[in-house]
Amino acid sequence: MKKIAFLIWSILLVSCSSKKSLTEKKDFVIAFGSCNRVDLPNLLWDDILNTDPDVWIWGGDNIYADTDDMKALRAMYDQQKNEPGYRKLAQTTDVLGTWDDHDYGLNDGGVEFKAKAASQQEFLNFMNVPESSELRKRKGVYNSKNYVIDGHEVRIILLDTRYFRTPLTPDTETDKRIKPNEYGVGTILGDAQWNWLEKELQNSTADFNIIVSSIQYLSQEHGFEAWGNFPHEVDRLAKLIDDTKPKGVVVLSGDRHISEFSKINLEGIDYPLIDFTSSGLTHAYREFSGEPNKYRVGEVVYTESFGILEFDFKAKTVDFKIVGDNGNVLGQLEQVYE
Repeated sequence: MKKIAFLIWSILLVSCSSKKSLTEKKDFVIAFGSCNRVDLPNLLWDDILNTDPDVWIWGGDNIYADTDDMKALRAMYDQQKNEPGYRKLAQTTDVLGTWDDHDYGLNDGGVEFKAKAASQQEFLNFMNVPESSELRKRKGVYNSKNYVIDGHEVRIILLDTRYFRTPLTPDTETDKRIKPNEYGVGTILGDAQWNWLEKELQNSTADFNIIVSSIQYLSQEHGFEAWGNFPHEVDRLAKLIDDTKPKGVVVLSGDRHISEFSKINLEGIDYPLIDFTSSGLTHAYREFSGEPNKYRVGEVVYTESFGILEFDFKAKTVDFKIVGDNGNVLGQLEQVYE
């Protein structure tokens, strides 16, 4: 019988006493978030700092520019860089990230965006990537980085779901915005990035492999952007994970202005694949009244929040937390990885 990893989850709406759990330093801590406007109050940077993260990951929509004017784009990135709370975090924490449509420059944009090459350079400037880096020559912002902690390894794999993504199919039959393409039509990642991702997973010796996707991988019934709009790409990633069998794969996603946990059991791995969505940092879908997600674990959080992953290498656990203003833990899931 296939071994099912032990899973517990709880969704908590708690008082500030939950801050105590955020002060207990774990072996390695990742904090991440998405959907951040420079023209709205940035209220969460002090709370993010209080989690003492080893890495901060931008999950996309890091600014809301929606422009092909690189001067305007650069000005917004500079404004975010100079936000006092974020500046303090960036001075003490390693920063990684990918983009989504609004910082890419075109709402729901993909391969057709004519300013994407120039926008990529501005994104890399924001991420403080050296001019001599090979990332400056690559088409797309996909990248990876390994962290080794006392003999344990965490690999963070950052995908680009914009640069190569082919057209979406508008839904003209229901009140949803988008419907899935016909099976086999189109791509999210493109050939070069798929080949790269295969090698990343195939060659990984990491204890945990964290895949960052700006859009949700598992939740796909809502009619907005998601991997589910390219169902063959969903299957391709699942098959790739099945075939390569990397340890501890987790997907981090954003975009939706809600936060939630989703999970699925894949045939080839002995732990559930979790898609942890964290969105948004400065504005949330406060009018949220429900939507289907057959993979959801727990409840949807629809206030401003960020996500953290706390790793305990000895216990082989990851504690996933949705955290709001004043350090309140709004949702929590713990997973054991055998």
